Amino acid sequence: MSLIVVLAALALVQDPAPAQAASSAAQEPPAVALEEVVVEGRRLEELTREFVDEVSAPPRRRGLARWRGGVCVGVSGIRQDIAQAVADHVSRVALAYGLRPGDPGCRANILIVFAEDGQSLGDAMVERRERVFHLGVGGLDRGDVALEDFRFSDRPVRWWHVSVPTNAYTGDVGIRMPGDESSPRIPGEGLLNKGRWLRDDMNKVIIVVDGEYVNGVGLPQLADYLSMVALAQVDPEGDTSRFSTILNLFDDPEGSPGLTGWDRAYLDALYTGPSERIRASDQTRQLLRNLRRARASDAEAGDLP
Repeated sequence: MSLIVVLAALALVQDPAPAQAASSAAQEPPAVALEEVVVEGRRLEELTREFVDEVSAPPRRRGLARWRGGVCVGVSGIRQDIAQAVADHVSRVALAYGLRPGDPGCRANILIVFAEDGQSLGDAMVERRERVFHLGVGGLDRGDVALEDFRFSDRPVRWWHVSVPTNAYTGDVGIRMPGDESSPRIPGEGLLNKGRWLRDDMNKVIIVVDGEYVNGVGLPQLADYLSMVALAQVDPEGDTSRFSTILNLFDDPEGSPGLTGWDRAYLDALYTGPSERIRASDQTRQLLRNLRRARASDAEAGDLP
């Protein structure tokens, strides 16, 4: 795959813009299924907190970001029919959480690139288009150390999220962006309510898949994995080995058949959370409610350790 093609795709990745309302035609989130085992309430609460701590990775001093309105998935570097299948799968998962899939020809805000050498491609992408990764404003991404990891790690899949603080009540960008002549005013920002008038909206996700390391992994499993890291700010260094989650795919392919109850409950908690800024504690509480609700409804599958 030509680097020029990838760089051209990067140039087309969506820039910050006011969020749009979610589609009213969105499907209901899939039911969360958990195994029928007895877990003490305190133990479940501890597990839930641990899961959120290991999975979530917002920028420093920001809340957990989520997509608002629509997503446009672009996939390159593989056969067109496979690329379309991956894009369709990620879009279907997004639709289940209230997000409108983009129309054909939309400007990608989720860019998935398959490469023969993911590390070399990741390094070249940042070297030649660093402004796509760093927008020139602090707090929109995880910073220089994380970007170095994106460039030089040997992970089978690497990803980079950019999010933008947004006025939770107007949908306007809530910080001063490069080129802006004045700073937006956010009511209540500061010590009084610690920015609860703000929310954090996902702006773009860039994902690089290393073809050398994903050989032997089923396409449906991989597409579920890509869906998880495309829809949530997942920590690439998180230790999720204690949990049943698609994030264990490359450590335990046989034990990771697809999105699990933990994964679906996490995404559901994220996309049904507060309209304002979502902190890790908010996500933990909402996820715990989802898990308890699933257990009470006698769900069928086995996902809870």
